[in-house]
Amino acid sequence: MKSTRRFLFPIVAAALLALAARAQTEKPYVVLVSIDGFRFDYPQRYKTKNLLAIGEAGVGAEMIPSFPSVTFPNHISIATGMYPEHHGMVGNSFFDPAKNASYDMRNSAKLGSWYERGTPLWVLAERQHMLAACMFWPTCDGEIGGVRPTYWKLYDGSFADEKRVEQVIQWLKLPPEKRPHFITLYFSDVDSSGHRNGPESLETAQAAELVDSMIGKLRKGIDELHLRVDLIVVSDHGMQDVTEGEVDVGRYADASVRVVAGGPVAYFYCKDAEAIEKTYEKLSKNSKLEVYRRAETPASWHFNENPREGDLVAIVKGAAIFTTQELGPRGGAAHAAEGRAWIRSAEVSHHAFDFLRGGAEHKAGQDRAVRERECVSVHRQDLGPGGDG
Repeated sequence: MKSTRRFLFPIVAAALLALAARAQTEKPYVVLVSIDGFRFDYPQRYKTKNLLAIGEAGVGAEMIPSFPSVTFPNHISIATGMYPEHHGMVGNSFFDPAKNASYDMRNSAKLGSWYERGTPLWVLAERQHMLAACMFWPTCDGEIGGVRPTYWKLYDGSFADEKRVEQVIQWLKLPPEKRPHFITLYFSDVDSSGHRNGPESLETAQAAELVDSMIGKLRKGIDELHLRVDLIVVSDHGMQDVTEGEVDVGRYADASVRVVAGGPVAYFYCKDAEAIEKTYEKLSKNSKLEVYRRAETPASWHFNENPREGDLVAIVKGAAIFTTQELGPRGGAAHAAEGRAWIRSAEVSHHAFDFLRGGAEHKAGQDRAVRERECVSVHRQDLGPGGDG
């Protein structure tokens, strides 16, 4: 009898797994698209007809980025439903006192061990026996919790947009048992141009038009497949011209303080309470800055619990940014100004563009405000619980 049971258990487990997989293949498909740095007014400003058409045919909502409103924290908030201080990616660059190590999106994105909490949608899908595919998305090329999407590519910014769209369509053309039900797609053109040339430049207008044409190509390809596909288009943050110069953050910390600065936000990691107060006093004397002890940051930021956020958090007032001279041992992860553009959350002019969802089951005209982290709830009911509520 014991040997029979040992023989039956694997068969039953395999059968249950097959049933679970079959149940997932019968659900609608989801294509989640991010257009990095696509400001809320770009569709109207640059007359992006394909994005406007999705909004008219489906549903839309204003996107409110999480703090800080930069690429990695907000993309991961979209994917996990958590605020940055909870999933742990508190900036494009930051320092972790517990690890005694620095994170930088340029060389750490493939290391899934930097997640502290939260499960991105592609991992959640795979754990629920649903195939997932990522045509780029911040951190999707890393192994997170021992899981990768079934289909993924190592990030390559030079990989042409048209080929990205073609890959998504090819995945949707696979046989049902091999076809991913959750797919991400990422475009960086608009963000890159905004940083180099400014958000209202001719070059950024051209970048917006290019990406819009890719959305049109994607939508046409999906329509031709006659599958039940929800197409969701989001952005992570807005952008504004730098018109009020730079603040050299290196002047406000001695050699014992580690500084990580990016755009209008800087984190200060101090060795002890005395260094915290000394640095706080120096920063507070500059009328161009707002400086907070981590525990005293505005409640709306949801940014006061995680040591990765620094002992002090400073932001620049107005249309200015932090720059750094030689910081030396204080913080190699910091970066200086990038062109004319800057990014900052909590102001309407810096919101990302409308959240758009298109699909046969969604009525046109529905609209509401939605925070970045809330996007994850759109299809999480099919996958399981999670997020910050």
